[in-house]
Amino acid sequence: MEVKILMIDDHPAMIEGYKAILALNTEEYVFEISTANNCEEAYTIISDAKNANYFDLVFLDYSIPSYPEKKIQNGEDLGVLIRKHMPNTKIIMLTAHFDAIRLYNVVKKINPNGLLIKSDFKPTHLYEALETVLRGELYMTITAKEKLREPLFTQGLLDSEDRKIIELLAEGLQIKSIADKMNVSEDKIKKRKSKIKDLLGIEKGTDEDILRECRALGLL
Repeated sequence: MEVKILMIDDHPAMIEGYKAILALNTEEYVFEISTANNCEEAYTIISDAKNANYFDLVFLDYSIPSYPEKKIQNGEDLGVLIRKHMPNTKIIMLTAHFDAIRLYNVVKKINPNGLLIKSDFKPTHLYEALETVLRGELYMTITAKEKLREPLFTQGLLDSEDRKIIELLAEGLQIKSIADKMNVSEDKIKKRKSKIKDLLGIEKGTDEDILRECRALGLL
């Protein structure tokens, strides 16, 4: 069975490692592999109409050089683009990040068929993920599963705006900058921060208290 794969990663050595792992398991599959090392290269391939139904699977790294002209910042943005232009292509997201908020955003926006934390999987897991995903099943490494079980997410208490505010707080942004970046009023950000504090059990505190509690819960 021939499987057409697009590998998107900014480290050529990592891509070669993935190829080597797959090359050890060629009894059932024959792999045709294309590559992209940044968001611009990936955008060119993904947005090409002739590729709409070409690739069976994409191995997608989260942290890769951005493409500012198209407002594509990372693999998450590319994942959204893949879902739009290549709806039948399966996605396996590989990331070194394992904070719950980032993983939850990836799942909500992309709904990847596979989610692998780079520090959490062995070479054999890559092929297991490929086989599982090609069978139409979901594959996640242990850490990904654990992080996505956080009660604040499973109960739907932290929505997308709450998660974005926490991410921006972690980047050191203040209320005005957050409001400008999210294109909302400062009052709305203040109300959202109050809601977040309530959910985290913080009666009074600063932004650092919010971040400290998020880190303690494994959300950051």
